[in-house]
Amino acid sequence: MLRFGTDGVRGMANAELTPELALALGRAAARVLGGDHFAVGRDTRRSGPLLEAALSAGLASEGADVTLLGVAPTPEVAWWSAQQDAPAAMVSASHNPFPDNGIKLFAAGGRKLSDEVEARLEAELSHLMSEGPTGSAPTGADVGRIIPAGDDHAGYAAAVVATLEGRRLDGLRAVVDCANGSASVVAPGVLAGLGLDVEVLCDQPDGVNINAGCGSTHPETLARTVVERGADVGVAFDGDADRVMLVDATGEIVDGDQIIAVCARDRHDRGVLPGDSVVVTVMTNLGFRLGMEKAGITVVETAVGDRYVLEALESQGLALGGEQSGHVIFRDLCTTGDGLLTAVQALDVVVRAGRPLAELAAAAMTRLPQVLRSVRVARRDPAIVDRLAPLIAEVEARLGPEGRVLVRPSGTEPLIRVMAEAPSEAEAEAAVSELVAAVDGDGR
Repeated sequence: MLRFGTDGVRGMANAELTPELALALGRAAARVLGGDHFAVGRDTRRSGPLLEAALSAGLASEGADVTLLGVAPTPEVAWWSAQQDAPAAMVSASHNPFPDNGIKLFAAGGRKLSDEVEARLEAELSHLMSEGPTGSAPTGADVGRIIPAGDDHAGYAAAVVATLEGRRLDGLRAVVDCANGSASVVAPGVLAGLGLDVEVLCDQPDGVNINAGCGSTHPETLARTVVERGADVGVAFDGDADRVMLVDATGEIVDGDQIIAVCARDRHDRGVLPGDSVVVTVMTNLGFRLGMEKAGITVVETAVGDRYVLEALESQGLALGGEQSGHVIFRDLCTTGDGLLTAVQALDVVVRAGRPLAELAAAAMTRLPQVLRSVRVARRDPAIVDRLAPLIAEVEARLGPEGRVLVRPSGTEPLIRVMAEAPSEAEAEAAVSELVAAVDGDGR
């Protein structure tokens, strides 16, 4: 049975993530999270309606009413959960290829689940999958209803716009890549409504083209288009629109580290960065840390995963954090990572500063050469990092104080992530190649 990773349950749809599992997860969620009302959203994958139906049936069979949000960004589902103070679920595999799908759950208030709640969910799910439902089930008028909400994103869109407090983004030309995913239904309208001159790419989802050579994981076409059109900026979402990457006018990628750095410097300069601190993960570029130190901003580091960033933000009363992947969290404005909100906030800095994005990013941090590779292994095995510890220490010692090595298992796939930073690209590449060879040898 699939287990909860750093962002819910994820696997190949109808093989690992089956309708039977989704049905049981719906039952388990209703029992563990409680409440008599849930919402379910999904991205544009062909398997989305299948899993949405099974998950919703499980919820309704336990007596919960289910509002179907249809195709929607993950942050819109979290926004609904916060507005209604009710649990919610998103059917999506985010940036994964279209055959995969996943289910992520939000507790009432739009918050990620704690480890303790996830453990209870896993136990209940395991029980349901092995023994089936026990006890009396709701019948008659006590059976939950499944209620389509229609294609209405106005409330969420208005909430994103309201974060600018009346400011606009007039004067910027933008190319927007919706990854043939959830962003297609809301992002172009919001950005155009704020005054951007918008050209849209990859906003025609057909069920199989989500993330296919487009979006935040494949921004190459967007970068070329920005340069060809003479645009000021490019905006690339992932499949469920909780991440975003930007492209400057020269076609250079502006990643999550740089976006956070730009927004942190702006908030710091305006005196609205709580604690003068930001929260990032161990994957964040060393250049980010150096840039923040120069600006007088404290960097708080967590394990990889937006849930850990959120935990640190909430426990320390901070407002801004995120990941290099473009998963950025403005905790004072929303409850989870939001690609559209992040794009709006970053472009607001560009407009108010009257400076190009490239200039702002360069002023905020200098990105050190970083090489990252993912090695597929036969099975998820976190212990591999411990076995390779002596070699990791040896490689890191050779790189010295201006270098860094990180080897970690993916939280959602049978992959080992190998990353190295060094004064030069060649040194980083050599370090990663040596470690990848060791991972390959261990994994056989």
